[in-house]
Amino acid sequence: MERVVVIATGGTIASQPTMSGLAASLHGRSVVSAVPMTAGLRVDVIDLCTIDSSCLTIRHQLDLLEQVRVALADPEVTGVVVTHGTDTLEESAFLLDLHHDDPRPVVLTGSQLPLGHEGSDAPRNLSDAFLVAQQARDLGVLIVFNGHVHAARGTVKRHTLDAHAFGDPSHEPLGRILGGELLLRPDVQRRSAPLPPPRGAAPRVDIVTHHSDGDSVLLRASVAAGARGIVLVGAGTGNATPEIAEAVREATLAGVVVAVTSRCAAGPVAPVYASGGDLLAAGAILAGHLRASQTRIALLTALMHTDSPERCRALLPALLGT
Repeated sequence: MERVVVIATGGTIASQPTMSGLAASLHGRSVVSAVPMTAGLRVDVIDLCTIDSSCLTIRHQLDLLEQVRVALADPEVTGVVVTHGTDTLEESAFLLDLHHDDPRPVVLTGSQLPLGHEGSDAPRNLSDAFLVAQQARDLGVLIVFNGHVHAARGTVKRHTLDAHAFGDPSHEPLGRILGGELLLRPDVQRRSAPLPPPRGAAPRVDIVTHHSDGDSVLLRASVAAGARGIVLVGAGTGNATPEIAEAVREATLAGVVVAVTSRCAAGPVAPVYASGGDLLAAGAILAGHLRASQTRIALLTALMHTDSPERCRALLPALLGT
């Protein structure tokens, strides 16, 4: 008998209507019961939390990482499914993937409409997640949504309400689920850089977005607030003003690690223009294809594995995939 462990965290898939809108309230067993189980499949459910994922903290995410580790310590477990709110699913998935060193899959899913709502995508997403948890191997942490299978790395929430909510703007999905069958691309390979469990408290890592008329006030405020890392969301290929480049230089000299990503939906960060080159010369690290939320997770993870800004800067490119 195959065995899948479900770790429930709340989200829309566990939500019910209230006077002020949808609120997560259903426990994991109630969520799982919405899907008919195939013969020969045992499902164990762990309720980690029942919250809206916009309220998720790094402490919740580290607890999730530990629960996944414990579940996969049992050799009888075939795979793990995490039910998760969609707002921060991409961050949790990437954190798990950075530490995942097991051929068995961890599959994150959720829904855009709650269980019981007409046309809810929850039953299909759950059913597909169970299928992928049983069949996928050596693909790391996956996001399964609307019949598509995505790598955790690079995948973001691309639409606030549409059922086709997730995708990697720069890469195709790994595969699809059609007619109850998992169909993977023949060229699928996982870029793996698994880390040991993080140690120590999670440091402050902020995200600062550049915009027209932007100045260095927020970046300097972040440093003053004690941030050990900052993700600068630049324009275009990762560009900002000379004033911001100077603030990045000062932050780097103060031991703050700065990574640069882009406001654009797709494409790499690269020093094509002088303004981007200035950030690189100031000590910033370019995030490649990753966008702000996952760049922050990579930077946060690196800082949890070393107290040295220099060692963090040396580790970060492998986590960013650059």
